[in-house]
Amino acid sequence: MTDVASAVVVLKTLTLLLGGSITFYAFKAYRRTGSVALRALTLGFGAITLGSLLAGIVDQVLPLDPNLALVVESAFTTVGFGVILYSLYVE
Repeated sequence: MTDVASAVVVLKTLTLLLGGSITFYAFKAYRRTGSVALRALTLGFGAITLGSLLAGIVDQVLPLDPNLALVVESAFTTVGFGVILYSLYVE
């Protein structure tokens, strides 16, 4: 594995751990309060984290064009940020 590929694996792992933690705590807060905004926040961070995981799988495991990993991650990030933005406006 090259230095760049190793760095990507390390950074994707950290993203998964941090994003998973944020999603977990947002979900706990949602369960405690029942807030629609916190539910949306959980889904938004979950989408971003899932996108990062799937992009890593596409890039490192599947025999697909590596550019597809960028498209997958960008799509999930866009959806995730859209849901997070929604969570800031919902009551």
